[in-house]
Parts: sequence; structure tokens; C-alpha cells
Amino acid sequence: MPISHNKKIVSTADAWDWGNLPYSQAIVSGDLVFVSGQLGVDFATGKPADGIKAQTRSVLEQIRSILAAAGCTLNDVVKTNCYLTDRERDYVGFNEVYREFFVSETPARVTVEISKLAPGFIIEIDAIARCRT
Repeated sequence: MPISHNKKIVSTADAWDWGNLPYSQAIVSGDLVFVSGQLGVDFATGKPADGIKAQTRSVLEQIRSILAAAGCTLNDVVKTNCYLTDRERDYVGFNEVYREFFVSETPARVTVEISKLAPGFIIEIDAIARCRT
């Protein structure tokens, strides 16, 4: 759905639908794709996935799906912002799963601890990709 002459909204059923929130899964502008922050949803229950590894996997699978809908892959990601509610507890498990998704080309990244996300969620990641769509 176009929002202007040089931007378009990206949406896929393979990423969680947050209902009527003022939120786009991603916006494409030129050759850049800005993926909104994704949370670690268990798609079977609609609730937070169980633990940091499951939540990280869910988040990165959703980001991969959103990028695919925009005509990109994870190899096109140039930057991620990663937010953990308990960095000390979850950093190792988070990185273990993150490495599964970013094998050959790791993007620039920031990982910070924040006090809260939506109830039950312990990680959120957004991404910027550069690809030719």
C-alpha cells in the first residue's frame, strides 16, 4: 500500500499482526527497508514465546519474513537495534540464536537493556536493510 511516491508499507501474514495499532511492519524508502521492532510471539498461542531463545528465534523469523515481503534477505541487513529486559540473564542465549540467523554477514548492532516491553516479552529487535527491490 503506497503512502507516498517514494515510500511503501510492507506487510506479511508471517509476522505478528498487532491489530489496529498505528504500526507498519516495515517501510521501504528507496533501497532502504526499515523493519519495525518485533516481539517474540508464539504464533500458536499469541502469547510470548517461552524464554530468550524462543523469543529471539520468533523475532528473527518475523524479521526474515518481513524482509522477504520487501524483496530482501537477512544478508541485506545493515543495522539492528536489540532490546533486552535482562541483559545479564539473556545475553548469551540471545547471541546464540542471533548467530544462527546472521551467519556470514553480521550487521552493525546495538544491544541495550531496557526496563520493560509489553507484558511477558523480554526481547525486541528492529532492523534496517539495504536492498534493490
